Amino acid sequence: MSAPNLTSISTITAKSAVIELTTGGATVLSNSASSNKVFKVSSLIISNIDGSSAADFTLRVAKAGGSAFSIFSTVSVPADSVLVALDKNTTIYLEENDSITGIASADGDLLAFISYEEIS
Repeated sequence: MSAPNLTSISTITAKSAVIELTTGGATVLSNSASSNKVFKVSSLIISNIDGSSAADFTLRVAKAGGSAFSIFSTVSVPADSVLVALDKNTTIYLEENDSITGIASADGDLLAFISYEEIS
């Protein structure tokens, strides 16, 4: 089934997660192929927990299991700082089989905090 029609939804569940970004890439959020849900991403915050070095991140979105496209590319986050990458003014919807992946320039430096609604 495809994503639900937003005018006839039955459930909205608020969710959040914290993911450590790595140089090999980490899945920040994924909507499975047969979930019968759509995910509304309302915020994504990248925090640099390294006290002395800046680190870069790249954020990619893959639509329906296809190629991933960078929506942020090598954006620098200063040491001990936070960057609000997405907020309620830049909402992203993940349909079935879509995913968001994050890549860091250094392992152990960046955390991604994502807040989203699971709609069905």
